[in-house]
This record gives sequence, C-alpha cells and structure tokens, in this order.
Amino acid sequence: MEARPGRAAMRDRPAFRRAPSIPAARAAASACVAGAVRWTGALSGAMIFRSRPDPKGAHGGEDAMPSYTLQVNGESRTVEVRDPDEPLLYVLRNALELTGAKFGCGLGQCGACTVIVDGDAVRSCLVPVAKAAGKKVTTIEGLGTPEKPHPLQAAFIAEQAAQCGYCATGMVMTGAALLARKPDATREDAQQALAGNLCRCGTHQRILRAVMRTARRATI
Repeated sequence: MEARPGRAAMRDRPAFRRAPSIPAARAAASACVAGAVRWTGALSGAMIFRSRPDPKGAHGGEDAMPSYTLQVNGESRTVEVRDPDEPLLYVLRNALELTGAKFGCGLGQCGACTVIVDGDAVRSCLVPVAKAAGKKVTTIEGLGTPEKPHPLQAAFIAEQAAQCGYCATGMVMTGAALLARKPDATREDAQQALAGNLCRCGTHQRILRAVMRTARRATI
C-alpha cells in the first residue's frame, strides 16, 4: 500500500483553481451563448441586419435615413434603411415581416429567395431595395391564401411536391411567373425556368408535374 504524500510533497503539487462563484459562472455562460448566437447568425446570413429607424442618422447626425416606397402584394409600404444597397430580401423579412422568401445562399444561386417583381421572377437577395422602389413586388404571402390558394400552390399540394419545404417558395414563385407569362407552358419551358432553383430533397419531378398540372388547367 502506497504511503500518503507528506505536506512538503503536497506543497509541490500545482494548486487547483477555486471554482468560480455562481453569478460569475452564469455571466460566463451567458457570454458564451451570446457569442455563439452572433457567430451562427453571421454564418447563416440570419436577420442580424436590422432595418430599424435611427432618428440621428447612420453616422450620428441629424439626417434621416433614406426611405423607399414599395408596392408589395398590392399595398404601398414605406421602409427606412441604413443602406440603399440593402437586399430586398432583408427588407421583406425584417422590416415588413414577410418571411416566405428564404435566405439560402445569398448569391442568387439557389432560388430560395425568389419573388416576382414587375412580372419577373427575381432573386431578392441580389436586388437592392433602392432598385425595387416603385415596382410591383409579389411574395408568396400575396400569391394565394390558405382558403384560396394559387392554382400552382394547389397543384404542389396535390402532387406532394414539397418535402422539407425550404425551396418550395422559390419554386412556386418561379413557376407562377412562368405561367403568368405563358399559361400553356411546356415541360421544357418549366425545366428551363426552374433550372436555377435547387431542391436538396430531390423532388424535381413532382415539381415539374405540379407546373404541368397547372398549365393544363390554364389551357382548358
């Protein structure tokens, strides 16, 4: 049986740090959580870019922030932003609380943020709010309602075209713009229009069937 170390040996051992007090531990935990939230928000392009009015201006002066009037879903909406180049997507989601358009890549390559502007399907993550001023903007919230869905929305339900649903808004808005422009669209037309919309779940065939179901109804 080993002998217990004497006091001299104990003095030579590295001292253990005293456990922090409960308030200090809570403060440290809160700082860690806040840091994690900021980090994950920045990675996802989350809505950390807020369009809150600043009465003193962006630089602390008396000049008001620029404001723009948008025609969104049939209503005139005026918003104030810090930067005229702020993406339309951020304004729709943050200032107007229209969260149907999703942030996917932020580069216009996935189609999750698609809205219709003056009849054309556009990537709202690439459109500066200043360039959308005065134009007719339609989001998924203005396309149909649960009681009266747009024909393409009804077709998506009938064909069970949505899986996780993240891409569905962009798919529907792109398809709706195509059908508004060309009601008798062919499958090739749909494939071409939707070529830039990505579906990670792989339901492309169901999505195409939904567009074709709607096109057939339009030609009857």
